[in-house]
Order: sequence, then C-alpha cells, then structure tokens
Amino acid sequence: MSKLPTYTATTLMASLIGTLPITAVSAEKDSFLEALTGGKVSFSARARYESVKQDNDLKDADAFTVRSTLGYETGRLNGFGAFIEFENVTDLGGDNYNSTTNGETDYSVVADPDGTEVNQAYLSYQGFDTLAKFGRQQITYRDAPFHRYIGNVLWRQNHQTFDAFSIQNKSLPDTQLSYAFVNKINTIFGDDRDFGIIKNGVIDVKAHLFNAQYSGLPFGKLEGYGYLLEYEDAEATSSKTLGVRFSGAPAINDAWNLIYTAEYARQSDYKSGTMDDQDYYLAELGAKHKGWMAKLSYEVQEGDGTDSFKTPLGTNHAFQGWADQFLTTPAQGLKDTYLTVVGNVFFDAKLIVSYHDFETDQDSLDAGNELDILLEKNFNQHYTVGVKYADYKADKEFPSLVDTEKFWVYGQVKF
Repeated sequence: MSKLPTYTATTLMASLIGTLPITAVSAEKDSFLEALTGGKVSFSARARYESVKQDNDLKDADAFTVRSTLGYETGRLNGFGAFIEFENVTDLGGDNYNSTTNGETDYSVVADPDGTEVNQAYLSYQGFDTLAKFGRQQITYRDAPFHRYIGNVLWRQNHQTFDAFSIQNKSLPDTQLSYAFVNKINTIFGDDRDFGIIKNGVIDVKAHLFNAQYSGLPFGKLEGYGYLLEYEDAEATSSKTLGVRFSGAPAINDAWNLIYTAEYARQSDYKSGTMDDQDYYLAELGAKHKGWMAKLSYEVQEGDGTDSFKTPLGTNHAFQGWADQFLTTPAQGLKDTYLTVVGNVFFDAKLIVSYHDFETDQDSLDAGNELDILLEKNFNQHYTVGVKYADYKADKEFPSLVDTEKFWVYGQVKF
C-alpha cells in the first residue's frame, strides 16, 4: 500500500482536529486546571510540653516539641482527586527525654521523635455513594476518641498512617460498609526506629480490615467488624479479631439522654499465628444532662499468662489511662472499671475527669489505679489550648509497673 504524502497526512490530521468540538476540549482543560489549582490548603501546628516522673531509676523526662503539617487537597475531576500532607516534628527543648530514637535511654519515654516525612499521599475517587483511596492515608472507623482497633494515634506528635487501598460505600439506607487492604503501617516512631518488627519506622503487613455499621435502629447503632492481621516479620503474632458492638444515646426527655454500649469480640490465630483464643467485653451505662455526661464502663481484655487480647493498630492512649501503662495488654489480660465525667466549666472550657481501677484477668491481681484530668478550650474555630494530667498508682500485687505521673501543656492552631 502506498503511503500518503506528508502534506496530505498533515492536512487530514488538521481536518480531524478541526472537527473536534473546540469548546469541549477547552472546557475539559479548564476543568483539569481548576481541579488541580482550585483545591484546599491545610495547615496545623501543635506545641506541647510533656513531663514524665516514674518511681524507678530513670531520670524525669521533660520534652518540648512542635508538630506542624502542611497539606493540599485538589478539587475533583469526574470524581477523582488527590491529597498530600507533609509532617514535621521538632524538639525545641533539648534531649531531656527518651524519644525512642535519640539514644537518651536513661530518661523516661516521651515517644515524640524528631523527623520530617510525607504523612499522607493518596489518590481518591468519590462517586456512586462510594469513596475509594489508594496510597498513604489515615484509616478510622469510629469518631475520635473511640479508635479502639483502627486509629491514627492523634495524641502523639507523629501520627500513625497506613499504606493501603480503602473503600467505603453508603448506597444502602443508614448503612456504611468499609474495607481496606493494608501492606504497611507507618508508626508513630518515624524513619529512625529499628526495633523488633519495626523497620525504619514501618511494619510490613498483609492486613484486611472489614467494618459494617447500621444506624437505622431506633435506639442506637449496630457495628460488626473483622480485622485480619498478618505480620510478615512476626508471623507467629498474626491474628484475626471478629466482633460486634451496639451503642446508643436516646433521649429520655428534653433534658436527659441515656447512654449505653455493649461490645464483644474474639481474637484468635490467623495464617501462621499461634495465639490461643482470647475474648473482649465492654459494657457502658451513663447519662447526659445539660451539657454534662457521666458514664460507668467495664472493659475486659482476656489473658492466660501467655496470650492476651491486643489492639495493636488502635489509638490506645485514649483507653486504660493516659499514663500509657497499658498500651500493650499484659499477658495476664486486663480488667478496667472506670468512671468518666465530661462537661463545660468556666469560659466554656471542656473538663474531662476519669478514674480507673485495674486488675488482671488471670488471677485477678490488683494492677493499680489512675486519675486522669483534662481541661481544654477551643476558640475562634482554629485555636486550642489545654492542660492534661495523669497519675497512675501501681500495686505490689502486679509488680511489673511503677507509679507514673504525666503532665502536659499544649496549644494548637489549625486551618
């Protein structure tokens, strides 16, 4: 077949282009540029002083750190978008604490290492009642502070994120269905942490996270979940957690609301895991009245002296005391009976007071008690200041822990 002369091919191409709807091409170009440049910039900075005093040979810790983030979320083009967020943690007060990476092991731990990293970076699609994300992202299935199993550890300066594909669908009435496949957990310790299964601050996993929530019931929300964790560098610790939760806060009258929660889960071995089955129970009962809330909670994480129920991906600082003595469940398990009171006081500041009484699940050993107090004020939508205190008193029946006292003062700006 003979080839067309060059000028003829050029003429044909020009003719074809000329037949395209120029306004449509121009509009699509404009839409792309608008989505790319018409997004939203986000910024936050949190300065915090934290002190730790423990009844042991470690020196008292004093840490003054600042966490700052800068993010950009594009607009959407045909449902597609992107987000990137940079994070920096800087020590401003000297190394008078053990950040877990600075080598100051003669001090108590304040787990806020220096560092700069990409905190989040993902592509997303939103449409047909579905939100999908691919890349580094935060994943949570409950509003803060209820990140019991899957959380972002917002209290620490370096937040926990996941390299994952996640999808969430709300097509069914009053129903939210969520799934995520995670292959890396970016821990709170930053890039310099190399210990155990943490390599350069990252844990390699093959994790499947399932969560379903239904809010169409008249007296509360029903949630079911299944979290399957396979650790590539610690296969024996791989586990699956299957559970169900029901919670509600119905109005009794114009002034009072009843609060209740019931939850049960079972954790067992998964893939090459070796753990024996352990159960989890939570029961809560309380009330809200004129801006105040009080509730009594009873939480059990079973343990048999070898294996115990654990929540390795949760925001565990929010549970079992802010002194962080039970971030990992003891092998004997843990029972926590606690009373929480929340309300607004002078200048409309939020007050939280909580008292915990601990004992082990196995042998019911007295594991101490703790008093937690927080006073926090938000103003002008963008600013937060607060003070926070935790006082854990150990008991000789459970000798692995010591008296621990923590104190924080912090301020945050967020746009």
